[in-house]
Amino acid sequence: MAKIKKSRGKIRNWVIIITLWTFLLAITLSFISETIITKANIIVALVVLVLVVLIGILFDIIGVAVTACPEVPLNSMAANKVKGAREAVDLLKNADKVNNFCNDVIGDIMGIISGAVSAAIILRLLLINPDLEKSILSAVITGFVASLTVGGKALGKNIAMKNCKFIVLKTGYVVYIFSFIFKRKKR
Repeated sequence: MAKIKKSRGKIRNWVIIITLWTFLLAITLSFISETIITKANIIVALVVLVLVVLIGILFDIIGVAVTACPEVPLNSMAANKVKGAREAVDLLKNADKVNNFCNDVIGDIMGIISGAVSAAIILRLLLINPDLEKSILSAVITGFVASLTVGGKALGKNIAMKNCKFIVLKTGYVVYIFSFIFKRKKR
């Protein structure tokens, strides 16, 4: 009974933490993208839109790879002091949380931001050329974003499943670099 209460407490804490992180990340990323979009021309806005979609796809790949990756090969690498392998093992031990963060938090935020950026692009194009048919323009841009997102994630999932060990190790290395940088700054 005590084990169940402890487990529920951990889950509740995780839900609270991830909800707050989502709120802060959504505000920050939305503010940054809106600031860039309002000052940018259409080409830059389209590049930002594609980058937002690609970030969503990248994090989806990481989330799937962490979920699919076996732990044993990375444990071996960690024992051999391969940089990033210990962090990769930590990612695997927290696969549910990593998957939730990568696929749900970042993926959903990028989806929402891509919609907002798309709307801003549509409005800007209509201001430049009011003769454009709003519904057709909106449908084309929405179709472009949806197909890029869904097609990219479909391809990404395939890549993640086939290369999960490599992806998790490289992600662990990125975590290792960031932790090294932040440890160094604290000194």
